[in-house]
Amino acid sequence: MASHRRPKQPNRTRVTVLTATAAAAVALTSQAAHADPKPTGKDLKAVKSKVDDLYHQAEQATEKYDGAKDQESKLQKDVDNLQDKVARGQDELNTMRDALGAMATAQYRTGGIDPSVQLFLSANPDTYLDKASTMDQVSAKQADQLREIQAKQRELAQEREEAQSKMKDLADTRKELGAKKKEVQGKLAAAQKLLNTLTAQQRAQLQQQDAQRADRSSSRVDLGNAVPASQRAAAAFAAAQTRIGDPYVYGATGPSSFDCSGLMMWSYAQAGVSIPRTSQAQGAAGPHLTRDQLQVGDLVIFFGDASHVGMYAGNGQVLHAPHPGASVRYESMDDMPFEYGVRVG
Repeated sequence: MASHRRPKQPNRTRVTVLTATAAAAVALTSQAAHADPKPTGKDLKAVKSKVDDLYHQAEQATEKYDGAKDQESKLQKDVDNLQDKVARGQDELNTMRDALGAMATAQYRTGGIDPSVQLFLSANPDTYLDKASTMDQVSAKQADQLREIQAKQRELAQEREEAQSKMKDLADTRKELGAKKKEVQGKLAAAQKLLNTLTAQQRAQLQQQDAQRADRSSSRVDLGNAVPASQRAAAAFAAAQTRIGDPYVYGATGPSSFDCSGLMMWSYAQAGVSIPRTSQAQGAAGPHLTRDQLQVGDLVIFFGDASHVGMYAGNGQVLHAPHPGASVRYESMDDMPFEYGVRVG
């Protein structure tokens, strides 16, 4: 006969302990599954590569921004000069019209009597004939003035049309300038967002790598004994050396912050030499050189689109403003893709 006894119930305390233990295990497992993985060297390398690429894109946009800014400045000067020219021309036209009006008034006042009657009434016909000859000359002069006024009016119309065209170009350039500025800021913000994903330790590691890559101290970098390309190149290089440690700021041309081409333009200006604003234009400022032909003070163009420029410092080093977050410094040419050198002046 089967037993119908009820099975023994487990101890309530033991059940509670087991349940708590199981819950804790599940919680730990869940936390482990959702915890951020420890950053690896490979992750850091990938982030650094992306950040460097964004910095390069920002520099490309910066050079376009610089070009638009330079164009804006030139257009503004053209517009100002044209507006001054139009104003002066209008003053000249007004003066010519006033002179013509005065002559017409005088003719009206003296021309109320018929010429034949004037001759009949004249006590001295010879005097009247002299006056009549003078009036013919006045009429001829008046005709010349009319032609001059017409010519001045056409000239003013052309100048006004040119000024309006320049003003439209200026407005378009300013619009482009705003777009390029927004593009630069977007690239920099994306780079910063990536950097913010790193731990403090990783960021410190990146800074250490950057410090190892570039020696910012002129007392520690070996420049060899290379000869400057010219006295002006030597003066430009000496000026650039005084800016070591100044920050990179896009669109800046000194005297306390620079972008890459801004540093070159400022340095050569201190030597009395004017060079274009952008790295692309600076790349066409003189004859091109191979790496073996470089001398101190020569410009060095990097990347296929000529989006970066530095100054040759000797012994395979360039002095340049690298990228946002960095300062003017020496750096090995091997760190960037060399395109060609340029000898200024």
